[in-house]
Amino acid sequence: MGCWTVTQRDLEAQEAIDTRLASLTSWDADWAGLRVVVTGIGISGFAAADTLIELGAHVVVVDSATTEKAMAHADTLRIVGAQDVLLGEEAVASLPEVDSQAPDLVVTSPGWHPDQALLAEAARRHIAVWGDVELAWRLRIREGRKTAEWLTITGTNGKTTTVGLTESMLQAAGLKAIAVGNVGTPILDALRDPVEYDAFAVELSSFQLHWSHSLAPLASVCLNVAEDHVDWHGSYEAYLQDKASVYANTKVACIYNAESPETEHMVMEADVQEGCRAVAFTTNTPAISMVGVVEDLLVDRAFIAERKDSAKELAAIADLGAIAPRHMVANALAAAALVRAYGVDATAVREGIKNYVPGDHRIQAVAKSKGILWVNDSKATNPHAAAASLAAFSSVVWIAGGLPKGVSYDQLVIDHVSRLKAVVLIGEDSSTLRSALERHAPNVPVIEPGTGETEDAQSERPVSETHITSKSGERVMSMAVNAAAQVAVDGDTVLMAPASASMDQFSSYAHRGEAFIQAVRELVEGQAQTSEE
Repeated sequence: MGCWTVTQRDLEAQEAIDTRLASLTSWDADWAGLRVVVTGIGISGFAAADTLIELGAHVVVVDSATTEKAMAHADTLRIVGAQDVLLGEEAVASLPEVDSQAPDLVVTSPGWHPDQALLAEAARRHIAVWGDVELAWRLRIREGRKTAEWLTITGTNGKTTTVGLTESMLQAAGLKAIAVGNVGTPILDALRDPVEYDAFAVELSSFQLHWSHSLAPLASVCLNVAEDHVDWHGSYEAYLQDKASVYANTKVACIYNAESPETEHMVMEADVQEGCRAVAFTTNTPAISMVGVVEDLLVDRAFIAERKDSAKELAAIADLGAIAPRHMVANALAAAALVRAYGVDATAVREGIKNYVPGDHRIQAVAKSKGILWVNDSKATNPHAAAASLAAFSSVVWIAGGLPKGVSYDQLVIDHVSRLKAVVLIGEDSSTLRSALERHAPNVPVIEPGTGETEDAQSERPVSETHITSKSGERVMSMAVNAAAQVAVDGDTVLMAPASASMDQFSSYAHRGEAFIQAVRELVEGQAQTSEE
């Protein structure tokens, strides 16, 4: 790592650069010749570099990856005009020069930690660091084109579902809308799309919010908060601070969860534009300035003139499908509040819900065989998400475990012990979850399947000492599914909601979910063949 002494001349030069950066608030601003380092060559980093090159900036891209995909991306960026693309661990150990000078700006991919060596050096040298979302916000205005309004969505869980529902409702209203950000299309790609969008439904992770400073959405929501990514943020308080920034500068409505006091506090503390309203969503009966549930209907008491003594029907819970757990209802209400803030009518809310196709791996019913329901919620990568899934069922054989991301499982187990018939652990090290089960669910069988599985004679309950360590995700999940099938009976739900990240044994939560689906399919087909014989 280089050692730099900041002189008065350096500070004066950086002040001039900061003045220029402050002026970069549209596509048509003077981006030409701006010296930029882009960190990361994945989806976000590639889109940022490609966009900046198109704008005439001088761009150097760095990434520690040396995979075939990274090298292919590097070749493409060099062809379109990147000054250089540097790959490997050494490439990210210090801040590179651009045109033999210090960069004016660093644009980072969202997952890069502020303490990473290159980013820490940029901070010491007073060089601005933006995320791809910050860059996109500054480019949203373009002469001769419509400027899309932003509806921003964050939260520990439910973001992707809410973004999808928001997109669907906007489209049902006849608007040109697209889901962007931490899901689907990179936001910079959407800005360069020939389609002139009316609105963006923007999913924002806590990482993206950390690197964003100027956003001013039409409406915003933090769906919920619980311990997650504490290892990245350093503390739960820092995580909450980044999540709360979703509300900054909101123009029309800050939407919060009436059942999550933290989100209400975020809104109370937010610095918003004059005239912005606070609107809550609740899965209970709504008060004034809320959307909520009356009997089996989703209703609006916020965006109607006569809200003091009446409510507007938006949809029925049944419109959400056969499985509509409480958190799914909450997501739909949050999406409805966002689009109602935009001006969408109630008919489009209902049509948007009906048209919405839930993403895979989110409380996805995979099969029902011998009276046992098999449900895939691989997207439940933290305890808060798993709690929402567990709450939807009464008798559960729970497949769980993986990378815990520095969180506690105690409250999750305490709240749902009565639902647990058995727990099947996966993950290379699920000791944190196992310990929580030992403390708070001592009578619930915990199964850790593996070759040579045995029962610990010294334990008060059956616990295999042979833990799954296979690197094959498919084998891991097949073992877990077969173990669950041994204890599940008619009326039970086998729920794969791991409450953990997947990267110890799988490439992604999607890989984990697909492995579960395949294992269940093979199990059910085997049962059918046995019955025929």
